[in-house]
Amino acid sequence: MSAEVERFFSEQSPLATEVAAFRPRAQQREMALAVAEAIRDNAILVVEAGTGTGKTFAYLVPALLNGGKVIISTGTKNLQDQLFQKDLPMVRDALKAPVSVALLKGRSNYVCHYHLGRTEADGQFKTREDIKHLGKIVKYAKISDSGDKGGLADVPENAPIWMQVTSTRDNCLGQECPQHKECYVLKARSEAMKADIVVVNHHLFFADVMLRDEGVAELLPACNTVIFDEAHQLPETASLFFGENLSTTQLLDLAGDTRIEAAAGAKDFAPLPKACDELDKAARDLRLVFKKEGRLPATATESFKEFAPALKTLGEKLTQLGSLLEKQAERSEGLENCWQRAQALSQQLKQWIGDSPSPQPSPASGESGARGAKPSNGFPQAGDGDGFVRWLEVFHHSLQLNTTPLSIAEIFEKQIGGSARAWIFTSATLAVKQNFSHYQGEMGLLKAKTACWDSPFNYGEQALLYVPQNLPEPNSEGYTEAVVQAALPLLEASKGRAFLLFTSLRAMQRAHEILQAEFDRRGWNYPLLLQGEGSRNELLTRFRSLGNAVLLGSQSFWEGVDVRGEALSLVIIDKLPFAPPDDPVLAARIAQLNKQGRNAFMEYQLPRAIITLKQGAGRLIRDETDRGVLMICDPRLITKPYGKRIWQSLPPMKRTRDEAVAVEFFAGWKSLS
Repeated sequence: MSAEVERFFSEQSPLATEVAAFRPRAQQREMALAVAEAIRDNAILVVEAGTGTGKTFAYLVPALLNGGKVIISTGTKNLQDQLFQKDLPMVRDALKAPVSVALLKGRSNYVCHYHLGRTEADGQFKTREDIKHLGKIVKYAKISDSGDKGGLADVPENAPIWMQVTSTRDNCLGQECPQHKECYVLKARSEAMKADIVVVNHHLFFADVMLRDEGVAELLPACNTVIFDEAHQLPETASLFFGENLSTTQLLDLAGDTRIEAAAGAKDFAPLPKACDELDKAARDLRLVFKKEGRLPATATESFKEFAPALKTLGEKLTQLGSLLEKQAERSEGLENCWQRAQALSQQLKQWIGDSPSPQPSPASGESGARGAKPSNGFPQAGDGDGFVRWLEVFHHSLQLNTTPLSIAEIFEKQIGGSARAWIFTSATLAVKQNFSHYQGEMGLLKAKTACWDSPFNYGEQALLYVPQNLPEPNSEGYTEAVVQAALPLLEASKGRAFLLFTSLRAMQRAHEILQAEFDRRGWNYPLLLQGEGSRNELLTRFRSLGNAVLLGSQSFWEGVDVRGEALSLVIIDKLPFAPPDDPVLAARIAQLNKQGRNAFMEYQLPRAIITLKQGAGRLIRDETDRGVLMICDPRLITKPYGKRIWQSLPPMKRTRDEAVAVEFFAGWKSLS
């Protein structure tokens, strides 16, 4: 296969006829050969490839040439769609490879005939927009082959009505559903089973591996190769699914679904709607215990006097609803499903509180017990030792109780062991100064082969790293004001065309207020865009089309954003992106590492911050003709001993602390006008 791979990344590559911008790159060819070798040897390979390498083609070509079944997991649904609709067909046509391709998303992305019908019959809607959207979904369901909500552009993906007309792991009736044969989810799974290449996303992959609910587990036994793109996201995603979580939203959904099912199948049983109302109130009361959004460890709830009694009441109301549902479960499949959900949620709540032993089945067993029962992942819960941390997350409208493993390495190592297949992990940001030990240790990939290729872009000519002088310490009062003042000369020199990336929403919003006032005072007409004023895609579309906009963003704009050309010529980062030390999961992991006599800061916090910073910095240069300035405002990059390790992990740009040099970089760029 190596000779074929070499040919497809040469001057005479068939890819050149399919891709107008294709040109041979040594890094891309070498990565493709490394992937081909890993596939041949059923090996584990961890690869970092800098921006512009063309890593998608570098793994697609050997994967398609090798044959066999391949699962490709991406970081987001947007990347999933791009792979399926653009990249894969392009490579398949160039290779003339007779392979079939399928796209598999989580069940919440597909219209559910059963819940659509129930919602229509129920006729209770919160807004007129819900009624309008429902009509469009009903028409779409009659003509769509896939039922994928992404295919209905007239209804926004975040429209509330989607929650009522799609299924969840909890409320799916499975084979007991009267419309089982028309199910879009089952159709998508069936197509995935037949396909040679299946495209999923990380959330779907891990939800299925642990919960055996989305169809991927059925694909794995026949799979020869698993490829994780944007693999830097895996530690966070895996932690989410290797633990347990229970939210008040699930309980509100249970109450709402039970009301609908009771109205259809148990109208004569008055206690059921009353019990739903009481559970609904108890769930909302628990959320209202907390005035602020955020994360806190379970131990911190002791300072909230209302929490323990509210949690106890919630448990009692859930048990009460379960008892009533048990008496009515035989009257319909929907009522039985609600009963099974009530049982499972009650068990989860008891485990989080610590009043119940953990379930024992292995996550790989696939046994789900009684009809409608949901399999547990079988991992230890509260009171089972030092391996897990219990914590809460308070959202605007809900509260989530979480149990998260302090380390996922051993769990993940078991998941990928014991089978003869290749595992490929790739991203532009996995290493610290070309060292993968942090990522390998976190993911349990100590035996993996590693490889690292720098970006083919000429960063020395195309980019400048500017660290301003005389800025205060990042935790000092007035820091955001100082950052904005330092940024203004650069924003004027670049004539807008900038991203300002912040480590917190509060700092982002404060900077927006200051910039708005400064723009008005100076008479600048650069459009000012703020995260949250529209969807990310909407904001990016506006940013590109305006050509001189300034966009302020937080976490969601640090990665997965591709703006090529002069529209983005300046990226400003307010602080080094260290995770908040009071985050309950981070705090528990730090305590565990320190308890083991290790240096938690150097081994864990610093590498994670570097990888995140590399993602943010990667927004600047997206093409061979791009130019721009990366402005990192945090003085710790210069004043702290670890600062050198950070900037040495960034692409090899010219560096300056002189504002005049940074401004001059734009002055020499004649096309900026």
